[in-house]
Amino acid sequence: MTPGHVRTRAGAESRLLPPLPSWDRAAAGTRLVRLYVASRRVPVALGALVACSLVLRAALEWHWIPSSGPLTQQLPVLLEAGTASVIAVTTYSPFGEPERATGRWLPYLRFGTAGALTGIAVGLLSAGAAAAHLPGGTLDVVRNVAGITGIGLISAAVIGGGLSWIGPMAYLVLSEDAILNAWRTPWVWPTSPLQDAGAALCAALVFVAGVAIITARGARQRAAE
Repeated sequence: MTPGHVRTRAGAESRLLPPLPSWDRAAAGTRLVRLYVASRRVPVALGALVACSLVLRAALEWHWIPSSGPLTQQLPVLLEAGTASVIAVTTYSPFGEPERATGRWLPYLRFGTAGALTGIAVGLLSAGAAAAHLPGGTLDVVRNVAGITGIGLISAAVIGGGLSWIGPMAYLVLSEDAILNAWRTPWVWPTSPLQDAGAALCAALVFVAGVAIITARGARQRAAE
């Protein structure tokens, strides 16, 4: 029996069903991606990410962000944590265990969605800051969004996708306290200057860990889900 053929029986007769044409397989793959994106409310998430970008643009345009001092970081970090929370919540599955049992493409879809949304979030926030002075610049946005998104993805694996926003929000409170009290550690990377390689490494490690865990295991399915 060749790959893609299925043996069926009707009485004593058996026959082989031909494999799907390549265009049918491509159409099935496209439909699978579309259903996955819809089930994770990715369009709603994209709208929320655009809203964060517009808020950042308005804050820079109307000078809501001080030009110097520790308070220059507060609103950008708030928006970065907001985008990370949005990305983390998209890991929630409304189908639970049946989807896990039948979806062999789920790890690839989880990986692609998390990576794509993180890249889109960074791009939108950078676009919102275009032609304006954002403290730390684009590289600071990359570090902060990626690291806090990693926290959100780890939270999804531990406490479930629906509650995964708790991780980024708790980290936001910690970061804001560190900003106000002027204390630094590489593990609270939003408070560190862009030149701090240790902070960048910590953020990268957390992001890689979060993506790896959510790709392999997905969000935890709680009893209520």
